[in-house]
Amino acid sequence: MRNFVPTWVRIFVGLLALANIAFGISNYFGASALFQNNTAGIDLMSDAAKFASYEFGARNLAIGLALLIVSIVGVPETIAIMTIVRALVELQSVIIGIISGNFGIGTVVSIVVFAIEAFVIVTMFRIVGERDHKK
Repeated sequence: MRNFVPTWVRIFVGLLALANIAFGISNYFGASALFQNNTAGIDLMSDAAKFASYEFGARNLAIGLALLIVSIVGVPETIAIMTIVRALVELQSVIIGIISGNFGIGTVVSIVVFAIEAFVIVTMFRIVGERDHKK
């Protein structure tokens, strides 16, 4: 099944995986990556901030590892499912950025990444449809 997935899809998903893994690991070393520029009134050394950072890191690390596995294996259905999960997280980031009035470069990057993820998902569904149609 590996030969059905375009190389660019596997590279993009692999890069997303590495970004998620790196961001996930960074959250185990400090909450500043999680809270970024919005630390007003937050004690980054508090147990609550550390726990939030660990949970956020664990989620990103898990998504990253799953994305890495599916990009290596190259099965269109699994790439589509994991990219949908990642796209839903990205979409929530966009919505939160817009609603909170914090529409900055991070939100723009999220919109671009979401658009590419949507294209990957459509491409995977198209590949599965064409493959199943041939059967």
